[in-house]
Amino acid sequence: MIVLDKISKKIGTRVLFDDVCAAFNPGNRYGLTGPNGAGKSTLLKIMMGVEDATSGSITLPKKVGFLRQNIEEFKDNRVIDAVIIGNARLWKALVERDMLYEKEMTDAVGMRLGEIEEVIAEEDGYSAESDAEMLLSGMGIDVEFHEKLMHELPTDLQFRVLLCQALFGDPEALLLDEPTNHLDLESIGWLENFLHNYTGTLIVVSHDRHFLNAVTTHIADIDYDTIITYPGNYDDMLVAKTSVRERAEQEAKSKEKKISQLKEFVARFGAGTRASQVQSRIREINRLQPQDLKKSNIQRPYIRFTPPEKISGKISLKVEGICKSFDTLSVIKNFSIEIHRGDKVAVIGNNGVGKTTLLRMLAGVLQPDKGTVERGHQVELGYFPQNHQDFIDKSEKIQAFEWLKRYKAKAYDQEIRGVMGRMLFSGDDAFKEISKLSGGETARLIFAALLLNPYNTLIFDEPNNHLDLESVSALAWGLEEFKGTVVIASHDRGLINEFATKIIAIEKDGIHVFDGKLDEYLATKRVSSN
Repeated sequence: MIVLDKISKKIGTRVLFDDVCAAFNPGNRYGLTGPNGAGKSTLLKIMMGVEDATSGSITLPKKVGFLRQNIEEFKDNRVIDAVIIGNARLWKALVERDMLYEKEMTDAVGMRLGEIEEVIAEEDGYSAESDAEMLLSGMGIDVEFHEKLMHELPTDLQFRVLLCQALFGDPEALLLDEPTNHLDLESIGWLENFLHNYTGTLIVVSHDRHFLNAVTTHIADIDYDTIITYPGNYDDMLVAKTSVRERAEQEAKSKEKKISQLKEFVARFGAGTRASQVQSRIREINRLQPQDLKKSNIQRPYIRFTPPEKISGKISLKVEGICKSFDTLSVIKNFSIEIHRGDKVAVIGNNGVGKTTLLRMLAGVLQPDKGTVERGHQVELGYFPQNHQDFIDKSEKIQAFEWLKRYKAKAYDQEIRGVMGRMLFSGDDAFKEISKLSGGETARLIFAALLLNPYNTLIFDEPNNHLDLESVSALAWGLEEFKGTVVIASHDRGLINEFATKIIAIEKDGIHVFDGKLDEYLATKRVSSN
């Protein structure tokens, strides 16, 4: 069990949570939710002792798995060892054992080795490497990488190793901050199954709505300066939270109406002979006086893409026989497709298979080695790159407002402020330097630039990275309503299922095009594999 006792956290004058008491019980899987900046990651760091609370205390089990983000710390470790480090007691014993075997054997050394072997046995240390290999394979990390040093792996695989590290050693509690960030759909499915069978206490932060709905039994929502726990998954929480808020607002309105009636009575008879009744009404007014409803910190951007001024031809993008290689690695081989006006296409596949390469060629920012990519008649294309730096040069000393004006020079300041407001840049936030923007703010500023222009074709590469759940929902809604053509690469199944009607799946045996929803494609894939 994890227990929070009167935990408060303030950053400057801002209160993230105040005097919070909460208990997280074994066997339950909690999704920790709240918008960007609500304090989700901060709370996890407080639980692990990485960051101090302003006040209060936390009780934890002895063995806690925690998803670290500091891959540099493990760069010189073997991949297998980086996983085993997740069991601190076992790792300490293994390191000491290796060190003692290098010393001259004495009675004292022999006695100590015996004690260490007992610790290793208690922690299942003799099967540690095989257990670590099972985790790594489940995460899609091939055996050929297991004996390599961490820094020899691609960055996304190093983060997967750290996820295996958190899961290793049968921890009594698991604290996972965005565990699906560097996972493909297959690995996410494996993780979901692993967590379903996990019997300890799980607290997970994720912007993947589908993942939260699939995994969680409870939602711990950071809002109103506290943590409110709801039974059920994320969708269940939204229904309950909305209902509670609406009921509170209705009760407040009812009280205000009653108070108004009582005040009218007091005003009419306050100076008359009905003094006792007047005093009774005054006491009733004081009792009914409604408390101010705390304002929720949830904000949802309003993403509605400008209706296209030009209607593209029937074919938006025509791809014929494109190939792309990097050095000796062939990424895209002889791929052809016609993307028609109004198509909503999702590009899926494991990390590193070429999704970004394909989208960059479709967007015209990368040329194929062979073949052609042709834009259809009157196609106006907007592109959201996975690497935000390709769109926004944060080394520039420029305010967000001034940067955005570049994308529609003839726009009035009011129009710029309007679209910024829709993307949650209110007040002075519109004049932040772009170098000081968070990942989520940078993504929303790119969306603001795309919203200003009437594109009829959109190509987005992992646009949901750095967005909170509310923003991803707003994006899905905006894409579904958009009248033009959309091509998106994403691992977010909720987002894909919301808008996509065609799938481009980059698999080991080639690129497959499927007309239908993602769930339908995955179902046909399961049938064919059986």
